[in-house]
Amino acid sequence: MFDIGFWELILISVVGLVVLGPERLPVAIRSVSRWVGAARNMANSVKDELSQELKIQELQENLKKAEQMGMKDLSPELRDSVEELKQAAADVQRPYAEKDEHTSATTSQKQD
Repeated sequence: MFDIGFWELILISVVGLVVLGPERLPVAIRSVSRWVGAARNMANSVKDELSQELKIQELQENLKKAEQMGMKDLSPELRDSVEELKQAAADVQRPYAEKDEHTSATTSQKQD
């Protein structure tokens, strides 16, 4: 990313030492390292979210292809994608289905 060599780092260190002094230089280095760490964490989380969204998009496209083909004569990888998408949809809907069953059971008990 940055093309900084050994001598450039030495020059930056000397300038930092002269400008900030020996007392404030370690504090400044820690602050900069925290900012860099926070920026890396944020970039990694954005990258993870984007890759997850791309995977979801790919699964949706595969499901649309499967629906257009009438679910007949599917390639094995497309069939696996459809099954994976169905499983993910079932996992998402399961907590809501359990909540609805619990709610309907309590209301029917109250009516009795």
